[in-house]
Amino acid sequence: MMATVLSGDLPRSRVLALILLAILICLALAPFLFPGVRTVDTAARICIFIVLVASYDLLLGYGGIVSFAHTMFFGIGAYGVALASTHMGRGFDAIFVGATAGAVLAAALALLIGLFSLRVRAIFFAMITLAVASAVAVLVSQMSGLTGGEDGLTFKIPRELGPAFKFGDRFMGVKLNGKLLAYYFVFFGALILFLLMLRVVNSPFGRVLQAIRENDFRAEAIGYRVVYYRVAATCLSAAAAALAGSLYAVWLRYVGPDTSLSMEIMIDILLMVVIGGMGTMYGAVIGATLFVIAQNYLQNLMGAASGMFEGLPVLPDLLSADRWLLWLGVLFILSVYFFPTGVVGRLRHGK
Repeated sequence: MMATVLSGDLPRSRVLALILLAILICLALAPFLFPGVRTVDTAARICIFIVLVASYDLLLGYGGIVSFAHTMFFGIGAYGVALASTHMGRGFDAIFVGATAGAVLAAALALLIGLFSLRVRAIFFAMITLAVASAVAVLVSQMSGLTGGEDGLTFKIPRELGPAFKFGDRFMGVKLNGKLLAYYFVFFGALILFLLMLRVVNSPFGRVLQAIRENDFRAEAIGYRVVYYRVAATCLSAAAAALAGSLYAVWLRYVGPDTSLSMEIMIDILLMVVIGGMGTMYGAVIGATLFVIAQNYLQNLMGAASGMFEGLPVLPDLLSADRWLLWLGVLFILSVYFFPTGVVGRLRHGK
């Protein structure tokens, strides 16, 4: 049964299986295990970034395609929900229409970019995607009448997903309200999307993608249309990223250039893929979980550590909360050094 759900792609490591199971349980029960606004927000972001990173792993880890336009697709999905909710009202139909339109538009844009540029060398494709993503980010910032410009858009979601909606008193000390439903809307949406992508990479299509990644000339020689498969992978990846953006918009009830189109998010995605392990899908789960937790709690942890060593020379300044980005970079360098194939690769193969 488990093998069927996971599309036959089992963890193949007892330690990895336990870690993945622990993450799944913690995310599934986050509102009850870790009550609190910040912890539940962190769990929701982990769910969303798992989908976003997995969609990029489909492109980079399985297809060998380097793209810098992934946040653009993420933003298209987020703005799709925001615009639909703004103009159609606060119903689930607006979320469905916005998410569908965002995914279709992202796939269509990926198709255009892929058809015109995937025939060239990989570095040129990467530069083209970077140029297009930058142009879209500037365009969104300048079209303030439609997109809200730099201020972004704040919109209303269905009442059933808002904190004012109550369907009970309390359960295990947790308020039974729309915010809880919104979390599970994000959680189950992310879980379904992740399982669908796991199915894709373990299908014949996914195996051809891996063959193209390893040797595109040989794949072409035995009859596979390399450009067709690469374009299809780009479109699938873009649609999945857009749907992740839609979930993010529903959770935040706000969308803006900084939250969905920033190049910083693109760099974060790359870091998560590398930390977790490229070409594994499960690496997205590990990488997103570690990175989002570090991003949210490392600063507080360092502040506490700095206070513990107060009175000693150098250490308090070195562990100052203001230097959390420096230590995040150090942790990334150490993870790449000790886990060159990512955490999943190390656990599966011991290297």
